[in-house]
Amino acid sequence: MDDNFNDYFTEEAPEEQPVQHQETEQEREEREIKEATIERRGYTVKLTLALIILAMALFLGWWIWQHYFQPYRVSQEKGWIMNVSNEGTLFKTYEGEMISEGYIEDTLVAMHSDFMFSIPTDSLAREAMRWAGNGQRVILTYNEYKAGVLWRGNSRHVVTKIEADSGLIKTNPYKVEKPEAQPAQQEEKSEEKK
Repeated sequence: MDDNFNDYFTEEAPEEQPVQHQETEQEREEREIKEATIERRGYTVKLTLALIILAMALFLGWWIWQHYFQPYRVSQEKGWIMNVSNEGTLFKTYEGEMISEGYIEDTLVAMHSDFMFSIPTDSLAREAMRWAGNGQRVILTYNEYKAGVLWRGNSRHVVTKIEADSGLIKTNPYKVEKPEAQPAQQEEKSEEKK
């Protein structure tokens, strides 16, 4: 009978281990140089990838800053504030409409607001509401951004300062003045001269 099973109970001589090859000095140096080169190559690839990712992140951050948070124009607009409202679902912002002086001088266009702006603070919004519809021309100083963000307002124009235009006293030509007040003042002046 042929026995193909290993017999665990019988003692066998241990298998002989192959004789290890002894490295020469030159073989050892070549092996160490090869291992160090592979490690350096892996390190430079990782370093290059990390630098590329860092450069891309810095560029993206710079682009977002320039596009959304850094004003690319600081300017002024003269005209009459027509409307100021508090709008928004998630972020309540103050939005305003103004008829600019240049727009009024063009007689071929229909009358509507041509300059839309956002107001970032409550104090500026109260001041704009005070000027809205009273017929006096104002100067808006504003920052213009390349794009808007939700919490700043709907418009790319964000007002930083509102002041009365004292350089040229010019009232809104579309506001109706009461004619009764002027003759009474003229009579008082003529009586004072007598």
